[in-house]
Amino acid sequence: MSEAVATFETVKIERDGGVTFVILNRPEKRNAMSPQLHFDMCEALDWAEEDDQTQVVVITGAGGNFCAGQDLKLYFRGTEDNPRLRARARRAAHSWRWDKLSRFPKATIAMVHGYCFGGGFTPVIACDFAIAADNATFGLSEVNWGIIPGGLVAWAVTEVMNYRDAIYYSVTGDRFSGKEAAAMKFVNKSVPLANLRAEVMELARKLEAKSPAAVKYTKECVRSVRRMTKDQALDYLNAKSDALKHVDPEGGRQKAMKQFLDDKVFKPGLGEFKR
Repeated sequence: MSEAVATFETVKIERDGGVTFVILNRPEKRNAMSPQLHFDMCEALDWAEEDDQTQVVVITGAGGNFCAGQDLKLYFRGTEDNPRLRARARRAAHSWRWDKLSRFPKATIAMVHGYCFGGGFTPVIACDFAIAADNATFGLSEVNWGIIPGGLVAWAVTEVMNYRDAIYYSVTGDRFSGKEAAAMKFVNKSVPLANLRAEVMELARKLEAKSPAAVKYTKECVRSVRRMTKDQALDYLNAKSDALKHVDPEGGRQKAMKQFLDDKVFKPGLGEFKR
């Protein structure tokens, strides 16, 4: 059972053990992103990063939807005559949806239900994992009203979708379901809406049991080596492996080796070591 632990104007935070839910909280607007929501999400993610009890962060939306994209009235029209606010909102939008989430030191999961449109794609892609309801509705609707996908959306979709799918849905504005999102690997899997939270919690508990330092370093390695040559990746991975041995406060490597080689109570292929 989750408990409320922090509240911002447009975002709320709930925690269930080591799993923290960061919830976009504008349900009356289908969680469309206003400048204030971008500012609040930056603060909320900083809070979750600093919170010692948080080991896994779940990004989701209040009410019946994940996120309907940018709030056209508040984000676009509302900042037309205020270039300073527009610049601040743009920086904050990019900061939390990509810079903070894609480099977040703890495991992150996007839990997607209802609508996920436009700019709502970016945090889904930036999270380490994404699980959607079968009946979730995804769409890059920008082309329908004469603009291109804003921010990093056009770039981000090519991180997880193949080119044919990315160009098709970007240019046609067609919608696709959670099941279709899973089939094209936009999300890890989709499940019936009634099972969504349980499925997310099952994954979150699995991640919660892992070494936090190993999770952090593994995330960094997998994301970083994709843009390296083989030789660059080899040097980088060797350096990260050596660094992990020295920075892990739990001494996970030493504990695991002892439990496997000496105590005979741990089998790496069948589960995690006892922390």
